[in-house]
Amino acid sequence: MAKRNLNRRQRWRIEKIQQERRERAQRKAERDRPQASDLGEAQEGTVIAHFGGQVLVEAAQGAPARCHFRANLEQLVVGDRVIWQAPEGEGDGVVTALMPRTTVLKRPDNYGKLKPVGANLDRLLVVFAPRPEPSSVLLDRYLVAAELSGIPATLVLNKADLVGEDDVLIERLLGLYRSLDYPVIPVSAKAREGLDDLRAALAGHTVAFVGQSGVGKSSLVNALLPEAELAVGDLSHVSGLGQHTTTTARLFPLPDGGRLIDSPGIREFGLWHISEEELLHGYRELSEQAGHCRFRNCTHRHEPGCALREAAEQGRISPERLNNFFQIAATLDDEARQRYQP
Repeated sequence: MAKRNLNRRQRWRIEKIQQERRERAQRKAERDRPQASDLGEAQEGTVIAHFGGQVLVEAAQGAPARCHFRANLEQLVVGDRVIWQAPEGEGDGVVTALMPRTTVLKRPDNYGKLKPVGANLDRLLVVFAPRPEPSSVLLDRYLVAAELSGIPATLVLNKADLVGEDDVLIERLLGLYRSLDYPVIPVSAKAREGLDDLRAALAGHTVAFVGQSGVGKSSLVNALLPEAELAVGDLSHVSGLGQHTTTTARLFPLPDGGRLIDSPGIREFGLWHISEEELLHGYRELSEQAGHCRFRNCTHRHEPGCALREAAEQGRISPERLNNFFQIAATLDDEARQRYQP
């Protein structure tokens, strides 16, 4: 069935109905919430799954517990570290406080409001492959998102077994990003090649995969976490909400240490909510040059004494990356209009 196009009023009505339903569910949860006398001591934990009005919290010891959360808390997401109280016996726990986040990825919803989709990530893995054919423009979008979120990015070349000796495009991309000190890990989920290098790079980190459709993100997750489906079943069992409960995100422990956040909100992360100035700061080498332009309000298009254009002409920065910046900047307003048009 084709996706239905909704105008602004229809989207507002749908959101209003959904908000009313959320508020009713929250009021019911408040009525059903355990009293303080039914709860244990406050302790730290991590949100490992989100089920709409409830979350699944994991502590240092013991099985994960389904929890309500206080209505005055900021929106919780997978990866959040929280203060919570476990139930004494049967029932649900309660999340009472959100601990400071080291990093947070945010994306706008259909109404332009920024919402968190993952917290406390310390690695973002940007996956690309020979097929579908990659482009530096698309890769730059993910790298800019990582830079602006303060999360180190690693490029993962999946399907590396399909790269031929005369594959000029892939070799050019590898050279471009390695020259900018972005780590690049060639792997093949299908041929089981390079996975040890990938596991070593992930060990001890909280990570997420991003990348365009078809590059093999799911295959990589399955290769790293062969028991992921079992883990999903376990979470559903613990949540008590059934095998087919839709979660916004899940957090899985990696065998060699560290954790993997699997979230549609992260996989679909975009740039339509940022300004051109923010975009420039997402290009690490361009941002360094921008302060040296002759004019403080330089647009980097036509003004004399532009440090960015001079650096590109002299080979000190990549002309391709500068052109990518201009290309993406030209689409920002159009993307926002298309996403939020009435």
